[in-house]
Amino acid sequence: MHLRLISWFFIILNFMEYIGSQNASRGRRQRRMHPNVSQGCQGGCATCSDYNGCLSCKPRLFFVLERIGMKQIGVCLSSCPSGYYGTRYPDINKCTKCKADCDTCFNKNFCTKCKSGFYLHLGKCLDNCPEGLEANNHTMECVSIVHCEASEWSPWSPCMKKGKTCGFKRGTETRVREIIQHPSAKGNLCPPTSETRKCTVQRKKCQKGERGKKGRERKRKKLNKEESKEALPDNKGLESSRETPEQRENKDKPQQKKRKVQEKTQKSVSVSTVH
Repeated sequence: MHLRLISWFFIILNFMEYIGSQNASRGRRQRRMHPNVSQGCQGGCATCSDYNGCLSCKPRLFFVLERIGMKQIGVCLSSCPSGYYGTRYPDINKCTKCKADCDTCFNKNFCTKCKSGFYLHLGKCLDNCPEGLEANNHTMECVSIVHCEASEWSPWSPCMKKGKTCGFKRGTETRVREIIQHPSAKGNLCPPTSETRKCTVQRKKCQKGERGKKGRERKRKKLNKEESKEALPDNKGLESSRETPEQRENKDKPQQKKRKVQEKTQKSVSVSTVH
């Protein structure tokens, strides 16, 4: 009986020594931590401070310092904000700010978008593009210079003159081509898209359906002129009514003289027949 009591006594004593050692180690850990560190953090923080915000982040989150006024606050994000790039380390994932002329970047040596006034070329932000390249103000990048390109010439058109292909001996013929690539700002300008040259053909008469523009216009003018003549009123009666008596007398004098001459000739003829 006495042995049982002694064994229970030693078991209880060892248990109490174990509890004491755990409390002592927990007290030592709390003394090593910052007095302002809080264990009830939110927003992805593993540890935090009431004054400095997040001090460390949960796994896979990125730690970044945001400036608010004169102090910086630590925050934990799933991805780095614009103007920062992320780097993963064994103990912490950290967001680092891009270079001053870079708006977004892949790492500290490779920019993906430049700030206003700079042009992106091979991951760098430049004031002016290198030789052989030109600045694209829309994308803010240095791009290759594009020269104009034209298609092949079309066959020559039939020999024509004044819009028709008959009724002449010498005329002109034309060929054309299309622009298939317009130039960029510094590219070579486009060449002419049409050419005309003189041509000679054997003269042939135009058929009725082959009248050119000039022939159709002449025919239309002639018809219009004839229609206008038919539409004019007869003004002879009006003109005679407007004549004065003196004008009518002067107008009738030649006819009176003509009648007198005819009467004299008739009289002479009658006298000669009586004898």
